[in-house]
Amino acid sequence: MTESGQPARTLQQLVDLEAISQLKARYFRLLDTRDWAGFEDLFTPDCVHHLPAESPVPTVDNATYFPMLRATLLPGVSVHHGHTPEIRFTGPDEATGTWAMQDVVTATPENAPAVHIEGYGHYVETYRRCADGKWRISAKSNNRLRVDRVDPPKN
Repeated sequence: MTESGQPARTLQQLVDLEAISQLKARYFRLLDTRDWAGFEDLFTPDCVHHLPAESPVPTVDNATYFPMLRATLLPGVSVHHGHTPEIRFTGPDEATGTWAMQDVVTATPENAPAVHIEGYGHYVETYRRCADGKWRISAKSNNRLRVDRVDPPKN
């Protein structure tokens, strides 16, 4: 047992912990660089995306989420950071995670209001090891505790 009362991690869990951390690092990079094909590969086919409270729908699947995300962020720039992950294994091929996060999003999508925010909060996710051996996100939510409106970038 560790000092926190949690069982000590196995060597496989340490390897899996690093794989999940790399998965989330790719999530941030691929989203911010708009590598949509790479980004979509980070999720299980049945992933459930829990949307912010102000959204008209609470959850969506990949087929709805990916086009909606592109429409919201293009054209625009975003920077996402995740910190201090808390990963808990719920089985040999499943885990949950909470990441402290900060994001800056500036976008002026067609047919929608401009977005210029800096947000702070947590990502809460579940992960699953898939048949190809890769860990992927099987459910996620971005829970912002604070959102600041920022001035749009000056061109």
